[in-house]
Amino acid sequence: MCTVSYISRQGRCFITSNRDEHISRPIALEPGEQIVNSVKLLFPKDPQAGGTWFAINEFGVVAVLLNGAFVNHERKLPYVRSRGLILLDVIANSEPQVVLQTMELKQVEPFTLVLYDGADLLELRWDGEKKHLKQLDAGKDHIWSSVTLYDDEAIARRESLFDEFISTTKEITESKIVDFHSNNHQDFENGFVIDRNTGLKTFSVTQMVLDQDQMAMQHFDLLNDRKYYIPFSPKTLETSK
Repeated sequence: MCTVSYISRQGRCFITSNRDEHISRPIALEPGEQIVNSVKLLFPKDPQAGGTWFAINEFGVVAVLLNGAFVNHERKLPYVRSRGLILLDVIANSEPQVVLQTMELKQVEPFTLVLYDGADLLELRWDGEKKHLKQLDAGKDHIWSSVTLYDDEAIARRESLFDEFISTTKEITESKIVDFHSNNHQDFENGFVIDRNTGLKTFSVTQMVLDQDQMAMQHFDLLNDRKYYIPFSPKTLETSK
């Protein structure tokens, strides 16, 4: 939930996320399908709060969460609902875009949510007082870094590494993107895989690959060196077959 990239190439879309957490937090459960509000979802579940930072629904919509909005905010406890459950509120609906615009977020900690529905790429930043909804170009590459863990200089450095990866990689594939996300780039403080003295570590890399014929989620548990591959068939694919 602390690094997210979006890459689109020749009808294929790759959405990849790194989850950075303190070692005191439990490891997420293996990704699996679950029915939430009568909608089929696929996501890795946070056993502590019950939410998630990465999910796809049966309509082929993907939502990914990052902590913080524009700046590293000061926490104002108590919060009424976790951000991981907010993501499930959005994605467990047939019209997630409508939910983004209408849902009440008062007393919810600031976050950034990236939503992709196969055509539109949206970014919602909630700064604790106001929603900032922005439509992005789904034909371009994008990267986000959580402002709660990375300052402006580190974010700029990460964007530069991403741009370099895009420009120097002849053929973008899911494995090459995962390798990029799984590299500390000689920087355990601000690389894509962190291991800070404070106990903050990169727990996992999760990726959704979407194309016209199939969709699949890959989840790499970096702490236990485990890999999961889960095919997924949204209704949009099932009805077209």
